[in-house]
Amino acid sequence: MPARLEDAQLNRALLARQGLLERMQLPLVEAVEAIGAVQAQHWPAPRAALWTRVAEFAAEALWDALDRGELVSGTLLRGTIHVVSAREHPAYAAVAEASGALDWRRVDTADPPSAAQLELPAAVAAHCSQPRSADDVVAFAEAWVEAHPGAIGDDELARQRQYAWRPLRSTAAFVRAPAGGGFGPRTPGGLAAAPARPDGLDLDAALDAVVKRHLRAFGPAGADDVAQWIGWKVPPVRAALERLESELERFEDSGGRALYDLPGAPRPETDETAPPVRLLPWFDSVLLAYAPGRRARILPDEHRDAVYNRKNLQIRPTFLVDGLVAGIWAIEAKGRKAALTLTPLRKLPKRTTKTLVNEAERLVRFLHPDASAPAVVVAE
Repeated sequence: MPARLEDAQLNRALLARQGLLERMQLPLVEAVEAIGAVQAQHWPAPRAALWTRVAEFAAEALWDALDRGELVSGTLLRGTIHVVSAREHPAYAAVAEASGALDWRRVDTADPPSAAQLELPAAVAAHCSQPRSADDVVAFAEAWVEAHPGAIGDDELARQRQYAWRPLRSTAAFVRAPAGGGFGPRTPGGLAAAPARPDGLDLDAALDAVVKRHLRAFGPAGADDVAQWIGWKVPPVRAALERLESELERFEDSGGRALYDLPGAPRPETDETAPPVRLLPWFDSVLLAYAPGRRARILPDEHRDAVYNRKNLQIRPTFLVDGLVAGIWAIEAKGRKAALTLTPLRKLPKRTTKTLVNEAERLVRFLHPDASAPAVVVAE
């Protein structure tokens, strides 16, 4: 009978893998792979996510890895933007595309794409063998349409123009690139072609690889957790886990749900060192890696509404105390001033609050190194 794991044990396993018990002592690319795709809808988020997880992380290391193409940033899982390694991008891209979330078409999407509709993104990707600005990509798409009259239907063409071809630009065929110069704190506004996919990478192989990456970063986990993370239905993910079962360990959660994990993956005891306070950024992956209703290992149910802003689909920055979300934070910068506000969602001991403020002060100085008056405020 599979061993049963309680939420506290699942919490420690997650924290250990995410560098939230002890910061990772890994090269940056390996750290990004261990984290399991870093959310990047808000451009400061990857910096904060890596700072809180990787020992002695410097923002320049991220910019350099992006400039060298060892890391890439693009639209992937659930149609949202992530930073991943170039070598892991192809499998993520194949799985994300198969979910349907990256279909660039906005009209008649229920029908298979025509040959011409397939040719257009391929032509744009070829054009982006060198980084191109968004305006350049739009101009190229318009020139392609003019050279191929009737290839794209009038309704589809109108919708693409309405959004300045953003649906086409937001697919896994492209990664973000600076419009000029190198990567830095400013959101990259251009595009480049995504890393080439290796020959022989079929969908089953890509799905198996991505399932293992989820378990590596967030396991032990169930089929519904993995499906939520990649934006798939549960049955094909369950089939993949069953296909991989000989390579995996099996557990149960407190409700008897089947959980899977990689052999030898960290699962520390709960009575070991208490978790330190940590600040997590906008859209952090640990809050999105599990099925709704299955996130108690990191997010207490009573705090869900404070963290998930359903009006605009925002995931607020949070902080962890004893390994669980205990509050949210926000940062405001104007000129040479930067202030971070901590809003506890439960009463915290004074000693914990002091430790939390110290950690927040370090984060403010990291995110805004030019600020002359960094400040931290604890909301009542």
